[in-house]
Amino acid sequence: MRLWPASLFGRTAAILGLAFLAFQIAALALVAFTILKPMALRSADDLAALMVLSAQTWAELPPETRPVFERELAQHHHLLIQNADRPLATRADNFLNSHYIEAALSRRTGQDVMLKAGQPGWAWAEMRMGGHAIRIGFERDRYGVQSPLAAVGLVSLGALLTWITALIVVRRISRTLARLASAAGEVGQGQMPQPLPESGATELACLSQAFNRMANEVQALLANRTTLLAGISHDLRTPIARMRLALAMLPEDADPQLMHQIEHDLEEMNRLIGGFLELSRGLQAEPPSKVDFNILLGTLADDARRSGGQVEWQPGAACVAEAGVQSLQRVLSNLIENALRYGENRPVTLACRCSERLIEIDILDRGPGIPPDQFDAVFQPFYRLESSRSKATGGSGLGLAIAQQLAQANHWQLSLRARDGGGLMARLSIPVVT
Repeated sequence: MRLWPASLFGRTAAILGLAFLAFQIAALALVAFTILKPMALRSADDLAALMVLSAQTWAELPPETRPVFERELAQHHHLLIQNADRPLATRADNFLNSHYIEAALSRRTGQDVMLKAGQPGWAWAEMRMGGHAIRIGFERDRYGVQSPLAAVGLVSLGALLTWITALIVVRRISRTLARLASAAGEVGQGQMPQPLPESGATELACLSQAFNRMANEVQALLANRTTLLAGISHDLRTPIARMRLALAMLPEDADPQLMHQIEHDLEEMNRLIGGFLELSRGLQAEPPSKVDFNILLGTLADDARRSGGQVEWQPGAACVAEAGVQSLQRVLSNLIENALRYGENRPVTLACRCSERLIEIDILDRGPGIPPDQFDAVFQPFYRLESSRSKATGGSGLGLAIAQQLAQANHWQLSLRARDGGGLMARLSIPVVT
């Protein structure tokens, strides 16, 4: 399980969250030790001094004046004082400052004073003064203040608001970068994305402006290249057509083998020019339509067999999904043709696996294979492995490049891997459109 987020927004949120948590802990510790604890000690000592003084005064007063003193004490200081004829047995529950109050009372009286539970909501301290056992109590709520909780709430609220504000800013930046990454991917596939909004912070606006300018320049460059290559194609195909016409007008006693060789060379030149033009124009995504993959693969296998290839295909479970039919046929035809050309006249096997989210089509051959470090390189135009793919095997080095461009344009994934027992496996992975 991945704990650290992968996105810029997620990582920034996690880093800021950890930073604010550390700040909150440090701030609370600082407030507690420099403000709250000294205040609690001073408050407990003041209360203990008042209680001890009240007990001493009560013990020194004549019995007939004590009720008046008790009423004055309750009214002005919220303390109750009485004779402790029978000691309380139950100790009071701990509350904020209770330990500090007990320590202060013990220090001022020289006795071991513990707070006891009696009347609900009150805490009582029993001590001896002037030969009297005295019980004096105070309201717990008055001294069990919530200062630490208030401090925690204040610091937490400040950190939370700061964190949310920072996330809003980071979110705006990450959205801009996400749009930029998506648009860059479209440019990489030869498409023209929608212009990015040139607004917001100066740096982001300049970045969007520069990207829009670059995208327009790339599109202009591609258009110029296509126009140039179209002109070259016309100029090259015109003499090829004249050569074919001249070849057809040769006398019947001309060398048949030589004529066949010339015709083959002209056809190869024409095919090479066509493939190069198709690649240079850029290959676009095709609107998806319903495809029965078993029927499609069976048709491609039959076409390959009619051309003299050995193709093994056994239909499996029903597999119907949305995909670009023409693009799919072109990609699979190129892969099957490539496998037959380099498969050393051994059968090529087709396999299809269909699930709810993904369709995988494998084309497997028993040829010499490709070194793993060359798997990416063979998708480059005109790249050939001379050690295993000589001129005798034919091929212009465009088949895999065209298949890869079509796959990328349709958001498919084309990959190569070594086949167990020798050979190569080409896999086309097609996400199921729901």
